[in-house]
Amino acid sequence: MATTVTAKGQVTIPKAVRDLLGIGPGSKVDFRRAEDGSVVIIPADQKQNASCFAHFRGHAGKGLSTDAIMALTRGDARRLSTRTSSSTL
Repeated sequence: MATTVTAKGQVTIPKAVRDLLGIGPGSKVDFRRAEDGSVVIIPADQKQNASCFAHFRGHAGKGLSTDAIMALTRGDARRLSTRTSSSTL
């Protein structure tokens, strides 16, 4: 896909690329130089995270309490069931 640079240095990002990247009016993009010398455009809010596990944060939902985890690790299922049933009231 080719596009023309205006006198102001602006280009129109082709619709297929905008759709692929999920960008629209008002979106910010970032230009990165890849190791092979090519230039890559990415949505600015989707910059590469420092950790490869960062996208998993916050997806576990409400977890167990510390007491419930300790009961599980100690094998005290009876204690776990009384704590979880009383905490849901």
